[in-house]
Amino acid sequence: MPIRGYVLVETGVGHTRTVAEAMRAIRSRNASIIGVDTVTGPYDVIVTLEAEDLNRLGKAITEEIATVAGVSRTTTCLSVNLS
Repeated sequence: MPIRGYVLVETGVGHTRTVAEAMRAIRSRNASIIGVDTVTGPYDVIVTLEAEDLNRLGKAITEEIATVAGVSRTTTCLSVNLS
C-alpha cells in the first residue's frame, strides 16, 4: 500500500506561481506527484504525493520538493488509515 503525503509549502513573496509550476514539472524517481494546488492561508502550495515507502517519500520531499527555488519552508502531513 503506497504512503501518501501532503506537503504544505510556504513560498517567498511573489514566488507562489513559479513554485507551483516547478512542482508540477518534477518527474520524481522516488514518488508520484498526484496533485499541486495553490491555496490561501498560512501555506501557499499543497503538493500531494505517493511513494512505495516512507524513505522514498522522504527523499522526494527533501531532495526534490524542498530544494525548489522560492520555497521557504515545508510541513509534511502523512495520511493514515484509522480503521
